[in-house]
Amino acid sequence: MLTAPFAILKSMASLYARWMYDWETRLTSVDSNRVVRPLEWGIEWTRNWPCRNGFLPTRTDDECERYLRQYNQRATASSDEFFGYQTPSDFRLENREVQVFSTREVPDPVLENKVRGTHADFLRFTSPVNTPYPENNLANARWFPAKGKSAVVLLPHWNSDALHYNSLARILNRLGISVLRLSMPYHDIRRPAEIRRADYAVSSNIGRTMDACRQAVIDLRCCLDWLQQQGYERLGTVGTSLGSCYAFLAAAHDSRIQVAAFNHASTYVADVVWHGQSTRHIRQGMEPQMDIDRLRELWKAVSPMSYFKQFARWPRKSLIVYAKYDLTFLPEFSKQVVSEFARHNLDYKVAALPCGHYSMGETPYKYMDGWALASFLARAFKSSR
Repeated sequence: MLTAPFAILKSMASLYARWMYDWETRLTSVDSNRVVRPLEWGIEWTRNWPCRNGFLPTRTDDECERYLRQYNQRATASSDEFFGYQTPSDFRLENREVQVFSTREVPDPVLENKVRGTHADFLRFTSPVNTPYPENNLANARWFPAKGKSAVVLLPHWNSDALHYNSLARILNRLGISVLRLSMPYHDIRRPAEIRRADYAVSSNIGRTMDACRQAVIDLRCCLDWLQQQGYERLGTVGTSLGSCYAFLAAAHDSRIQVAAFNHASTYVADVVWHGQSTRHIRQGMEPQMDIDRLRELWKAVSPMSYFKQFARWPRKSLIVYAKYDLTFLPEFSKQVVSEFARHNLDYKVAALPCGHYSMGETPYKYMDGWALASFLARAFKSSR
């Protein structure tokens, strides 16, 4: 039997967890414009991918699934080719008006008015990955320069607007770290007019989701090319949620990334989509024809768990931040990631915050998260000089 103090502590912990889960659910439910779409194989997206054998089945579901499963096996085995690219030749900085690009059904007028009339510099270049959407083909990264030779490419979360993480970028500037805040595929200025949210980045379309992931990784690596051209010598990346997945895949295939911070971490893309609270509408559209085991194989080539061997090829310092009450990137998946870092004898640190996925962006947890990221990056870059 527990003594009275321990019983009280256990009861308080249970109440805190219940309060956190309720809060997380409310935050997840704010967006009312999620769209349930049926499963699509997206075979047409594979036509320009490397590692193909030229077979494009268009007849039956079984043929499409078999083709994609076999392709994932080839791409995973030849991942340096799958995530390979040619450096763009049209890098340029553009000074233009700052916009929010809200994903909400009703944009916040206060936020819109706050940035109206302000301007900033943005790196633009043609993405090496061509898609049917001209807006998405022009990569975009807001530039936050600082003195020194250290720089990171920052990737936000899924469905972020164009202002998220700008405050973090400015904090890093004060620490002597320059920042390129990359607009991920189908996000903010890269979002096609036909969608309100960044639905094409992760969806029930198998091929398009893979293509968006490949494009994000390659665009991040292009940003590293530009930073090197500007004379930056110590390079890193910071990714949150979906951006964390992209950042890990880039680090696993690019030796230039010496410092990496993964803000939320998970194993397989399929596990997040299938079990995550914020992706339940995607599962709803796929579930009549799909199950988790099959989906894991179909998105194997874009899942971090497939590439720890590649990630371990080069020495780097890493930070893994996860939330103990996360209903989107479930904590058990994050703990599996930590176990993989340990199993491969990697140089890493872990910060487990007492919040959830969405509440990590709320007071006071956003300050705890910001401190974990900023202090780690400052120390990591200092030690790499």
